[in-house]
This record gives sequence, C-alpha cells and structure tokens, in this order.
Amino acid sequence: MEPRVCLSVLCFLCSLASVLGFGVDPSVQIDVLTELQLGGSVAGVLQVQGLHNGSKAFVFQGTSRSVKASPEKAELFSQKLRNKHEFTVLVTLKQARLNSGVIFSFHHFDHRYLELESSGHRNEIRLHYRSGSHRSHTEVFPYILADDKWHRLSLAISASHLILHVDCNKIYERVVEKPYMELPVGTAFWLGQRNSAHGYFKGIMQDVQLLVMPQGFISQCPDLNRTCPTCNDFHGLVQKIMELQDILAKTSAKLSRAEQRMNRLDQCYCERTCTMKGITYREFESWTDGCKNCTCMNGSIQCEALICPLTECPPNSAPTYVGGKCCKECQVQESLTYMVYALHRSATCMFEGKTYFEGEKETIQSDSGECILFECKDHKMQRVVKSDCPTLNCLESQQVSLPNSCCKVCKGHNFCSEGHKCLENSFCRSLHDRAVCSCRDGFRALREDNAYCEDIDECAEGRHYCRENTMCVNTPGSFMCICKTGYIRIDDYSCTEHDECLTNQHNCDENALCFNTVGGHNCVCKPGYTGNGTVCKAFCKDGCRNGGACIASNVCACPQGFTGPSCETDIDECSTGRNSCANDTICFNLDGGYDCRCPHGKNCTGDCIHEGKIKHNGQIWVLENDRCSVCSCQSGYVMCRRMVCDCENPTVDLFCCPECDPRLSSQCLHQNGEILYNSGDTWVQNCQQCRCLQGEVDCWPLPCPEMECEFSVLPENECCPHCVTDPCQADTIRNDITKTCLDETNVVRFTGSSWIKHGTECTLCQCKNGHVCCSVDPQCLQEL
Repeated sequence: MEPRVCLSVLCFLCSLASVLGFGVDPSVQIDVLTELQLGGSVAGVLQVQGLHNGSKAFVFQGTSRSVKASPEKAELFSQKLRNKHEFTVLVTLKQARLNSGVIFSFHHFDHRYLELESSGHRNEIRLHYRSGSHRSHTEVFPYILADDKWHRLSLAISASHLILHVDCNKIYERVVEKPYMELPVGTAFWLGQRNSAHGYFKGIMQDVQLLVMPQGFISQCPDLNRTCPTCNDFHGLVQKIMELQDILAKTSAKLSRAEQRMNRLDQCYCERTCTMKGITYREFESWTDGCKNCTCMNGSIQCEALICPLTECPPNSAPTYVGGKCCKECQVQESLTYMVYALHRSATCMFEGKTYFEGEKETIQSDSGECILFECKDHKMQRVVKSDCPTLNCLESQQVSLPNSCCKVCKGHNFCSEGHKCLENSFCRSLHDRAVCSCRDGFRALREDNAYCEDIDECAEGRHYCRENTMCVNTPGSFMCICKTGYIRIDDYSCTEHDECLTNQHNCDENALCFNTVGGHNCVCKPGYTGNGTVCKAFCKDGCRNGGACIASNVCACPQGFTGPSCETDIDECSTGRNSCANDTICFNLDGGYDCRCPHGKNCTGDCIHEGKIKHNGQIWVLENDRCSVCSCQSGYVMCRRMVCDCENPTVDLFCCPECDPRLSSQCLHQNGEILYNSGDTWVQNCQQCRCLQGEVDCWPLPCPEMECEFSVLPENECCPHCVTDPCQADTIRNDITKTCLDETNVVRFTGSSWIKHGTECTLCQCKNGHVCCSVDPQCLQEL
C-alpha cells in the first residue's frame, strides 16, 4: 500500500475514534464524588453548576466540615490502588484565591501515602507520598492554581515517572523516588481536607477520579491521544519500522544460535553435589559422619546430632563401641579363667570376671612375682611375649606402674602421643596412668568416652554472660554479645547508651540545650529563645515593630528609618539632616523614611523610570502586582522593600501583615492539636516550614543544599542528607548501572541488587556502584 493511502486510512480511523469518544473501564476507575454520595447532606458542601452546562460540581466552604470516606469505602479505594504503580489522578476545580488546601489525602495515622495539595500562599502544587525506604517525600510543582479560575488537572504516575498536566498542557515531567503503594488496612481517605482540623480546600471541585491505568490523562484530554500522524510522523514511523526489522533479524540469528546450544545442553544432567572429607555426595543423599546424620541439600551440607537408641544385649554379649560407629553395638563374650585361654572366636573376652574389648590389655602377677601381660586380640585373650622395657630417665620414686603394661613409665608421660580415639570437637588428655578424651570448651559429650562432642548453644540455654542492652549470638564453642541499636560497647559483655550530647553528634540548635535519653536525645531551647529545639529563634517579650527582627533575647534589629528597644520610634531624616535630598528638592519626613519632592514647576534631577512611568527622586509607591512591596526613587535608582507593618494602625493591610490580625478566626491549630498560632506565625514540623495565614496552615519542605556526591546518608532526626565516602554507610546512591560487583561465589551482580550471602541465613549483601556491602540482620538472628 502506498504511504499516502496508508496515511489517509489512518486519518479516517483517527476521525472515527474522535467521534465515538473514549471510554474508561469501571473496574479501573474510582469516581470519588459518586462513591462518597455528597448530595446535600454534608455540612460545608453544596452542589452547584459545574464547568460545563448541565455538569454537576460541589463547592467546599468553611471549616466546619468533615468529608471523609467510610472505612468500607476507604478500603475499596485502597484495594484498587494497593501495590499499583501506574495510575492517574484527575480533577476539575476552581480554587479560591490565596487558599492553601488539600484536594484529597490517603493517609494512615501520620503517614501520608498519597496526598495532592495546592498552595495559594506560595503558588505551588505539592504531591506528598512515601517511598520504598518508608520515608516521606514531597514533590513541589511551582504553579498558580488558586486563582479563582476553572482548571483541569491530571497527575500521571508510572513507577518513578511523574507527568503533570494543567488544562491539557504538559507542565512538568519528572523522575522521582518510586512511591510506596502498599497501603495498610485502615488507611483513611479525605476529600477537600487533610483531616478534621487542617488543609481545608476552598472552592469548587468536580470529576474527581483515580484511574488505575497508564496515561489516564487521555480520558480528560482526548486530543492528547493524537493517533493520526502527520507526514513527518509517517516517515519517522517508516524509519522506525526499518530499524526494528534490522533488530529483529539480528535477534533471530542470536536466538537460533541459542537454540542450538540448548539442544546440546538437553543431553546433560546437572545437579548440585556436596563434598565432605574428600567424598562427593549427590543431591538429597544422606550419610552418617561420626555422631551426626548429614544430608546434601541444594549443594550445602545440613547435619543433625545422632540420637543413639537404648542398647539391650542378649546373654553372653555386651554393648561396646565399634570403630567408625557412634553408638554402641552388642558383641558376644567368651570366658577365660586364670591361665586358661579361649578356644572359640569372639569379639570380646572375659578375663577373671571382667569384660575386655578388642585391643585392651591387662597385667597379672604370678606366684613368683613375675608380671604377665594379656591382650584381647583376634577374638581371644593372648599372652603378650615379654619384651625388654626401655630404660627410664627418672628416679624409681618417679616411676609409675600401669594396669595394661609390664613396663613402667615416668611421671608426666604423654600417653596421647601413643595414639588415641578422640574425634569430633574432642581432644586427648594424659592422666597419671592413661589417656582420656575431653570435650573442647563450649562443647558437650555425645557419648560417655567423650570421643564425639557437640556445640553448646549458650544463648538458647541461658549459659551466657550478655548483660542489658545486648543480644546474645551463638558461635562454635562460644558466644558473642552484640550491642542493640543506639548503644555502644563497654566490654565483651556490656553496652551502654550512646551519649550524642557528649560526643556532639546531635541536631540541636546552637541556642538549645541537649539532654541525653535512652537511645537518643532531646533538644530544648535556651531561655529567651523559642522553637522545637532543633530550630530556636530569639524571643522578644514586647515584639519588634515596624519590620524589626528579634536577633537575641529581647534585642531587636531595626530597619532603616526606625529606632528604639522595639523599633517603635521613627527617625526624622529631614530634621536630623540624615537625608540625601538635592538642594533643589524639599524633604518630607515619612514613617520609616522620607520623600524628596520637587517644588511645583521645577524639573528636579534624580528622577527614575519604573515600568515605563516617571517616578520623582524620593517618591514612594506600592507595586501594582505586589501590594506588599513598597518602592522608592533614590537619586535615579529604584529601591523596593517589603511593607513595614504597624499593627497599631487600624488601616494596616492584614494580607501583607498577618501578624497584626487579632481575630480568633485567623488563628491556626498546630498539627498536634495542642498549640495555637496567631496569623503570621511560623514554625518547623517534620522537616517542613509551616506558616499560619488568616486561619490556614501552609507547610512546605525545608530547602536542602544541592549535593553532587555519589553516596549520601540522611541521619536520624535530620532533614537534609550528608555526603559520605563509605558506600556501606550510604542509604541513597546515585546508581551507575555500568558498575558491577562480584559476590562471594564469583557471580556478577548489578548495582542496586541485593542477596543473602552464601552459607549464611542472616547476612544481607548489596552492590553499591561496584562496592559490596554486607551486614547482619539482628532481628533475623533472633528468629533463628
């Protein structure tokens, strides 16, 4: 088909689609206003005419309202969004000027999982959410939404990709930390407010929807789905198809080679084996090693202690240990009296009423006093031919007679050097006249001869010395005490709390006092200062008037033109000669300044040009687009500053001077519900700067300095991250996918990947830009 014909067909289909319109599957849609059934029964909410004729909208007014979904509806909303990472928020609204309010909020207690807010005070849209690291994030989009005009807003979220449209225009497109959408059961949903006390939206809303689908903004702005291509688009599509054909050909060739290799591999059988003491065992194969039953499981050896059954032997037999066996086995006995030898073959021997096992020896004294040695050997007692005893290099008083030898030895003789049967976790110890086996420290015997021993779990059995603030961790033959989080080591068995105040590792303001607590610290502002301890501001009892700033306890820094303890006195620049009026002008004193006026009929020098208009030297005026800023012409230069607030002036502009607003309705309630702020007051809460303005609380993130580092960490109780050089200390990494790691088994790991270290259960490793960082999870150790 010719390209021109294809283009015509595509344009026809595009036109047909625009006529038919676009629908949304109800299973992926949350129509908030319909689900909440506002109607006319909710206080503070009234139904009004919408953006288009016949459309239904709702006006939100006042602060005596509570538009909250029932627990059942909130759970229905949460189920559609839970663990979803691709959805779109749609709303059509008309927000009152200067209003700062929440459009909707999903939150669980103090954790905001998804909240959309519009600030008319700072002219910005804010998205509050939680990331996979369970930290709160706020994404700020500078835009004037609170202008008392209709706007259509859509925010599309696709994993870490955000797209903001306003009135069908793409305003912002960003990559952020991926929102954590595992909404817990009990998550609340509010519309037009954050809760029953804060974030009241004032204005009109309609068509509030949540679409669990990609590019949901198309349902609000169908023209953005431009499927009808231009000629340039068509040629670009042809080029892309050619490139895809080339990629397909190369991929097909690689696939063919891979299939050939796979066919050869089909003839192979691969399984993971285990090797122990030079012997290779197959998958799921079991064997006995000493006093342990072992099994090969997925390439690793798992062993358990062997439990020996009670041995009940028949007459003329006795239980005895057999070489290479852990448990006793019954062996037949044959009796032998003095000087009478066994003629029958048996595994044990009976000699003078005692049982002797293979290889055991016994001496007797003849009537003549001669030493005769017998040995249970080859299934019968045999007399051992007497041999010459070695010459002893010790006094006779230091010589020791042995029950199983006719030769004496010197005291301290090393019987272990003659050979022993001490095996797993056991060692040989020489006594006065023989060698015995003993378990190593931290091990207990599995049988009475101590030849096999097992590890003692001191932690599980309470046989450790770990004291408070520690956790006991078992090790082979011993144990170790690990400090709990927030504590530092005193010795091997004790830990104490970390005194952040003493080590200056706190976040208290320089004008605050630090008090150490268990696992942390508290900050309290010094007398004469107020704040939360991390931020303390000077407090002036009588306040600072006329724009003065409190810089120390009861100390005001006055702006130019004012003086006095509280900056209450105006300086008369004209009478004191502290002015720069030219000789051909007349000085007029003003509050906080002066004006140099040109006499009528004269053309004075020093005039200014501002926004195309002539301003005379010394003239003062208010900006047209900012009624809170005052400008003056100073010898040809325009100088502007914020308006000085005089709260005693009954005509003071409360918008510019909110601190002068005495009305109770202009006060704000702190987020904890315990503190009242006056209009104009500011405070810091949860790493956000908050301000009370005519009864509305507006909070925005504290600014943090730009960081150009590879690794950074956000310390506890701090708001801004710090750069670190050790990647293992970092909790935020500027990932470089070109850098890889080799794990302990020489497997290549990509940056950002994590794994459990081979041979362990509680050691988690991560690849951080080519660096392997491993740490032990104490909680995992406790669960073992």
